[in-house]
Amino acid sequence: MHNGARYSLETGSGGSREGSGARLVLTGPYLVSTIGGVDRNLRSIGEDLSTIDLSGVTEIDTVGAYVASSLAQKHGAEIVGADERATRLVNAVSGSAGGKANVRPERPTTLTRVPAAVGEGVFEFAGGVRGLVTFIGALIAGIGTLIAHPRRFRGKALVRQMELVGVASLPIVGLMSFLIGIVVAQQGAVQLRQFGAEIYTINLTGRLNLRELGVLMTAIMVAGRSGSAFAAQIGTMRLTEEVDAMRTIGISPMEALIIPRILAAFLMMPLLGFYAAVMAIIGGAFIADLTLGIPFLTFLARVQEVVPIYDLWVGLAKAPVFGLIVGIAGCYQGMQVKGNSEQVGLRTTKAVVQAIFMVIVLDAFFAVFFTEVGWA
Repeated sequence: MHNGARYSLETGSGGSREGSGARLVLTGPYLVSTIGGVDRNLRSIGEDLSTIDLSGVTEIDTVGAYVASSLAQKHGAEIVGADERATRLVNAVSGSAGGKANVRPERPTTLTRVPAAVGEGVFEFAGGVRGLVTFIGALIAGIGTLIAHPRRFRGKALVRQMELVGVASLPIVGLMSFLIGIVVAQQGAVQLRQFGAEIYTINLTGRLNLRELGVLMTAIMVAGRSGSAFAAQIGTMRLTEEVDAMRTIGISPMEALIIPRILAAFLMMPLLGFYAAVMAIIGGAFIADLTLGIPFLTFLARVQEVVPIYDLWVGLAKAPVFGLIVGIAGCYQGMQVKGNSEQVGLRTTKAVVQAIFMVIVLDAFFAVFFTEVGWA
C-alpha cells in the first residue's frame, strides 16, 4: 500500500488514556480514491482502541474523516494529531460541529410577504400588458405586410386552421348547445308555469340563445379547445426552437403560425355561434314537444315570429370579437413559452383562463351597450 492509506497498531501507548487500549496510527492519504484497501481491515479491528492518531495523514476528505470518526465512536477512542482541516471534517461528519443554523429558512412576516406578493403581481401585470401590446403591434405589422404583399399569404394554412377551429368543433359545440337549449327551456317552463305563461318559454329560449348563450358558450368552448391548442402547439415549437429555425431561414412566424390561427378563429366564430344558437333552439323545441305539449314545428315557427332580427345581429356582432380574443390569447401565450416543458402547461392554462375571462367581461360590456342603443 505504498501510495495508499496505511495504518499501524501500537500497544501500551494510550495517549491521554494510556494503558487502557491500543493506539491506532493512520498514515498516508485518506481519500475516497485511496482508502478502499484498508477500509475493511479497519472495520474488522477487534482490539480496544484508546487513541486514533491522525498526525501521519497527508490528505483527508469527508470519507476519510467519516472512517476515523466511526472508529472513534465504535471504540470510544480519542482522535489526536489532526490538523485544522481534519478536525473540521471530523467534527462535520460526526455531527459535533456545533452549527445552529435552521434547517428551513425563516418565513417572512405577513407584513413583509403581502406587500412583496402585491408588488410582484403588479410588475407581472405590467410586463404582461407591455408584452401583449408589443404582440398586437407585431400582429398589425404582419397583417399590413400581407396586405402589401398578398402572395405571401398562406391560404392553405388558413384553410387548415379553419377546419380545426370550425369543422372539427361542430360535434361538441352542437351537443353542448342542444343540451343547453333543453335546460333553458325546461327550467324556464317550470318558472313560467307559476304565472300560467308557459307559452313564453319559446320567447325565452329563442332570444336568450340567439342573443347571448349561443355565442358566449361557443366562445368558451373554442377557448378551451382551440385556444389551448394554439398555445400548446406554438409553445412546443418555441421549446424545440422551431420558431427560431423559421426565422433563421427567412420565414416569419407571425405570417406562418399566428395570423392563420387568429384569422381562422375570427372567421369561424360567427358561424359556430349561429350554429350553436340554432342547435339550442332545436333542443328547446325538442323538450317542449315532450313535456309542454308544444309541437316541434310550431315551436320553431313561433321563434321566427317572436324573436326580433336584431337579436341575431347582436350575437353575430359579438362573435368575431370573441374569436379575436381567443386567437390572440392562445397565440400570445404560446409565444411566451421558454425554459422548460412545464411552461407549455402553464401558458396553455393562462391562455384559456385569460380568453374566457375577457370573453365574459366583453359580453357584459356588449349587453350594457346594446341596451343603451335600444337593442334590448
